[in-house]
Amino acid sequence: MGSELLSDLATEIVIPVCAVVGIIFSLVQWFLVSRVKVSHERQATSPNSKKNGYNDYLIEEEEGLNDHNVVAKCAEIQSAISEGATSFLLTEYQYVGIFMVAFAILIFLFLGSVDGFSTKSHACTYNPQKMCKPALATAIFSTVSFVLGAITSVLSGFLGMKIATYANARTTLEARKGVGKAFITAFRSGAVMGFLLAANGLLVLYITINLFKLYYGDDWEGLFESITGYGLGGSSMALFGRVGGGIYTKAADVGADLVGKLERNIPEDDPRNPAKVVKNWQLFLCVCVGLWAGLIIGFVTEYYTSNTYSPVQDVADSCRTGAATNVIFGLALGYKSVIIPIFAIAISIYVSFSFAAMYGIAVAALGMLSTIATGLAIDAYGPISDNAGGIAEMAGMSHRIRERTDALDAAGNTTAAIGKGFAIGSAALVSLALFGAFVSRAGISTVDVLTPKVFIGLIVGAMLPYWFSAMTMKSVGSAALKMVEEVRRQFNTIPGLMEGLAKPDYATCVKISTDASLKEMIPPGALVMLTPLIVGIFFGVETLSGVLAGALVSGVQIAISASNTGGAWDNAKKYIEAGASEHARTLGPKGSEPHKAAVIGDTIGDPLKDTSGPSLNILIKLMAVESLVFAPFFATHGGLLFKIF
Repeated sequence: MGSELLSDLATEIVIPVCAVVGIIFSLVQWFLVSRVKVSHERQATSPNSKKNGYNDYLIEEEEGLNDHNVVAKCAEIQSAISEGATSFLLTEYQYVGIFMVAFAILIFLFLGSVDGFSTKSHACTYNPQKMCKPALATAIFSTVSFVLGAITSVLSGFLGMKIATYANARTTLEARKGVGKAFITAFRSGAVMGFLLAANGLLVLYITINLFKLYYGDDWEGLFESITGYGLGGSSMALFGRVGGGIYTKAADVGADLVGKLERNIPEDDPRNPAKVVKNWQLFLCVCVGLWAGLIIGFVTEYYTSNTYSPVQDVADSCRTGAATNVIFGLALGYKSVIIPIFAIAISIYVSFSFAAMYGIAVAALGMLSTIATGLAIDAYGPISDNAGGIAEMAGMSHRIRERTDALDAAGNTTAAIGKGFAIGSAALVSLALFGAFVSRAGISTVDVLTPKVFIGLIVGAMLPYWFSAMTMKSVGSAALKMVEEVRRQFNTIPGLMEGLAKPDYATCVKISTDASLKEMIPPGALVMLTPLIVGIFFGVETLSGVLAGALVSGVQIAISASNTGGAWDNAKKYIEAGASEHARTLGPKGSEPHKAAVIGDTIGDPLKDTSGPSLNILIKLMAVESLVFAPFFATHGGLLFKIF
C-alpha cells in the first residue's frame, strides 16, 4: 500500500463526524418541511414571510379560493395514510421478527459447529503462522451483528415510511402555489430520508466494528467475518420489506386502475374508489470508475424512462393501436435499455480488477455507492410526489393542482428508475466482490464452469431470478384479483358511491392488501434465504459458487429491464394525460382508447418496477452475503450428497 492519506486517528474521527453531519443536515431539512403546516390557521406574517413560501397562507392564490375544507381534508387523508401504513408495517414486523430470531439461532448453530463449538484459538486462514479467535466467537459475534443489521434495516424502513407519509399532504398543499414550491418540499423530504438513513447505517456500522475490535484486536480475519452478519441482517429485512410492501401497494394500484379507470372511467385516486497491496492512486481510479459507471447508468435510465425523450413517446404512440402494441413496445424498450448499463458494468469490472483485483471491484462498488444519500433522496421523492397527487384528487382540488402534482409524479417515476439503476449496478459490483470473498473463504482455488458441479449450479442460479420474479408477479396478481372483486362489489352494492354521496369501505380494501402481502411475501423470501443453505449443505461450495454466479448474471439484467419497462409504461400514460405537446394531445384526453391502452401498460408495469425489479438487486446481494457468512460451515460440512454418492 502506498503512503497513507489519513492517519488511523484521523480516520477514526472523520467517519463518525460525517455520519453526524448527515444526521444534522437531515434534521435541518425536516425542520424546513415541518414549517409547511397542514392546518387552515393563518400564519403570523413578517416582512420576510414570503421567503421560500413557508409562512405563506396556504390558499389557491392564483384562483382566488380560500377553502379551509380542502386543507382539513388533506390533513384527514394524510392521517389515514399514516395510520394504515403504520399498522401494516407493525404487523409485517411481527412476522419478520420471528424470522430474525430463528435465523439468528441458525447462524449461531451452524458457525459454532465448524470447530465443534471450541473455545480454542486456531490458525488463521490467510496466515497460518498467526493465531485467530475461536470459531465459537465468530458464531456469537456474527449472530449479534446479524441482529443489529436487521434492527437497523427495520428502523430505517419505519423511519422512511414516517417521513414519506409526513410529507405527502405538505407537498400537495405547496402545489397550490406552484410546481417549484411543491418540488422543494418533496425533494427536501426525500433528502431527510436519504441522509438520515445513510448516516444512521454508517454510524451503527462504525460503532459495531469498534466494539468488536475490543475483543478481536488485530485479528482482522475474525472481525470482518463476524461483521458480514450485519449485511446479512440488513439485506434480509430489506427483502421482506420490499416484497411485502410491493405486494401491498401494487395490489391496490392494480385494482384501482382496472376497475376505477377502465370500467368506471374515474381516476385511481378518486375518493369514490376504494383502493490492500495496491497504490492509493489505483484505488482512487477504481472509485472514479465506479462513479462513472453509475453516472452512465443514471443517464441511460433517464433516457429510457423520461417522457421528454423519444423512447417513452414511442411507447405512448404505440397505444394508438391498442394495449397489445403498447406491451410489445414497452417490453422491447426494457430489453434495449439493458445494453449500455451492462457494458458500463463490464468495463468497470475489468478496469477495477486490473488495478486492484477483487478489492478493486469492491472499491468501485464503494464509488458507485458514494452517492447513496442523494440516491435515496431521489428515490424517496418519487412516492412522495405520487401520493401528493392522490391526496389532491381525494381532497377535491382543482384540475390545475392535479396537473402540477402529475408533473412532479412523472419526474418522480424517472428519479425512482435512476435510483433503482444505481442500486442494481452497485449490487452487481458488491455481489461480485462478495462472491470473490466467498470463493476465498471457502477454499476454492478455481471456479471452473466445465466442472459438472459448477455448471449445474450456474444454470440453476441463472433460473432463480425468473422463479423469484414469477412468485412476486403472481403474488401481486392474486392480491389484485381479490382487490378488483372487492372494488366491483362496493360499486355495485353501496348506494350513492358512484355519485359521491356515500363513502367506500376502505378498511376491507386495506385488509385485503395487508393479508395478501403478509401471506405472499413468505415464499419468495424463503426461496432466497433457503437456496444457499440447501445448495451449500447438500451440494457443496463449488456448486454454490455456480449458483451465485448464475444468479448474478441473469438477475442484474432482468432487474434493469423490469424497472425500466415499468417506468416507461407509467410515464407513457402520464405523457398522454398531461397533453403537453401536440403529439400527446392527439392521443388523449383521459378516457380515450389510446389512454385506456396506456393504463393497461401502466398496470402491467406496476409489479415490474415496484416489486420484482427492485427486489432482484437485494436477491443477488443477499444470496452472496449469506453464502459468505456460512462459508466456513459449508467448507467443513457441506456437499453431503456428493460425499454419499
